[in-house]
Amino acid sequence: MHSLPAFASSRPVVLLPYQPAWSHEFAELAQRLRKVAGPSLLEINHIGSTAVPSLCAKDVLDVQIQVSSIADVGSLTQELRRAGFQKGESITCDIFNGLPPQSPELYKYYMREPSGERRMHLHIREAGRFNARYALLFRDYLRAQPLAREEYGELKLRAAALFPYSIEGYLYLKEPVFHLLYYAAELWAEKVGWKPSS
Repeated sequence: MHSLPAFASSRPVVLLPYQPAWSHEFAELAQRLRKVAGPSLLEINHIGSTAVPSLCAKDVLDVQIQVSSIADVGSLTQELRRAGFQKGESITCDIFNGLPPQSPELYKYYMREPSGERRMHLHIREAGRFNARYALLFRDYLRAQPLAREEYGELKLRAAALFPYSIEGYLYLKEPVFHLLYYAAELWAEKVGWKPSS
């Protein structure tokens, strides 16, 4: 039997019931980002659990900015940093089992909210890449499938109960579920003819 690895302590892992205000906060943030970024972005998407009605979530907005080329976003991240947003100095990668860790399909820039503002994660990804598509597929599948959404919400609550002061431990339990949901979501997408959209 495997023992759990040691995880670093973090701020408390607090899950809230779905808040309708999250969609309004996203809309305001998207407007602001469009003003800052101008024509360099193609789409701004509300992703993650705060984008799924009826799903519990941490009070952190996840936002995906889609660009035509990840190699040409230096001026975009510069403008965002000028506006107070933090990080985004270099390319990083999402993680997905089945794809090489440094695959261009997983490239992104990651940024955080300006100091003192509500918590948010900005994921700048190239349109058409696996990671940009996956974020939208995951969101839309959970919106469309109540049973999967309920079970995923229950798993999140149990993970938070087991690791109330470790985001690393919380994510350790959640990450394999992302992969299981992905395969179910791909079958659903094929069945209903789903296409990525904002």
